[in-house]
Amino acid sequence: MLLVDEPAAGMTDAETHQTAELLKEINKERSVVVVEHDMVFVRELGVRVTCLHEGSVLAEGDIDQVSANDRVIEVYLGR
Repeated sequence: MLLVDEPAAGMTDAETHQTAELLKEINKERSVVVVEHDMVFVRELGVRVTCLHEGSVLAEGDIDQVSANDRVIEVYLGR
């Protein structure tokens, strides 16, 4: 298992893309857990997303489902 925390932080767009491709390649043979706030990067990974809040699962699904979840919007965007 590989755990990476904010792997795209401070990267250029090209570096972010290369990192996404590398993680997708690793994920073919290993489990990969990514903690990330860059939703463009998460979308590029094309994987199931689990959104946590205060240590509990707030929402799970693909990036579109999680991004559209009313509770996620309320907690993270303050609406």
